[in-house]
Amino acid sequence: MDATACALTSRGAKQGSGAMAGDVVRAHVITGGYPVGSHAGHDHDYVRVQALSALQQDERVHASVSNDFTDIEKWLPGCDFLFTYVAGPYAEGDENEALRGWLEDGGRWLGIHGTAGGRTKRVGEARRKQMVRTPYHETLGAFFLNHEPVRRFEVQVTRGHPLTQGLPEAFLTQDEPYQVEVLDPAHTQVLLTNRLGPDASPPGFGFVYDRDTSLHADAETRTLGYVRQVGRGEVAYFALGHTHTPSTNVQPFVHESVDPEGRTPLRFRGSWEVDAFRQLFQNGIQWGIGAEDSAPA
Repeated sequence: MDATACALTSRGAKQGSGAMAGDVVRAHVITGGYPVGSHAGHDHDYVRVQALSALQQDERVHASVSNDFTDIEKWLPGCDFLFTYVAGPYAEGDENEALRGWLEDGGRWLGIHGTAGGRTKRVGEARRKQMVRTPYHETLGAFFLNHEPVRRFEVQVTRGHPLTQGLPEAFLTQDEPYQVEVLDPAHTQVLLTNRLGPDASPPGFGFVYDRDTSLHADAETRTLGYVRQVGRGEVAYFALGHTHTPSTNVQPFVHESVDPEGRTPLRFRGSWEVDAFRQLFQNGIQWGIGAEDSAPA
């Protein structure tokens, strides 16, 4: 079926309404690392299976899959929902323009974890890496700066939105505590935060940055999840979700809250084994395909 036919038979991002029983819902899943075919320190296969399995629970959903944003222009027409879990890939040039236009026309995008990353550059005499902010981040509404080593921490939840339905006011997890700058705070509804305070990364660890623009005014709180309107569409982002296997692990060490001796678990599922995060993920899928829009009041 070509894109035009899909646009006529799917819920249709341009319709701006939830899926009704019997309608086809188009979803596109992007999971992968950079360079092409690289795991980039994450178990993308695991997350790809989680996303496709969750989508398969609704028989109206027809899903396509990619490893990056290349040629996204051909997948978005007639698509209702975009799910991304990437480590390095990001939308450039015409790809980002297509993504932005699709959102403004009514699409829903759920980005998880490394979706807020992208291109890096070498800086300083030590040639350490620094993230590069691009127009893609403006479309997403967030820009990744750095993260401390994997550690145990508490996540605070803002309830009252379908994305956080059924979640407690706070939950504990083990994950990479992301430092993410929110780029459009006036139009962003913050749903998840932590209160870890200033970056406590060991010297030489992670990415460098000029200033920690992820900290809130209290110099303690950071945003870990949000939803924001983009035209007639919406984008939601959750920073949690690191996972790796023995063959994809690149973590040099972890915080003592995970292992007293700092030894990195060779197989790590982190938040994916936490009930609250699993609920958040399922909520995100249901929100993305518009299931909550057509549910009885």
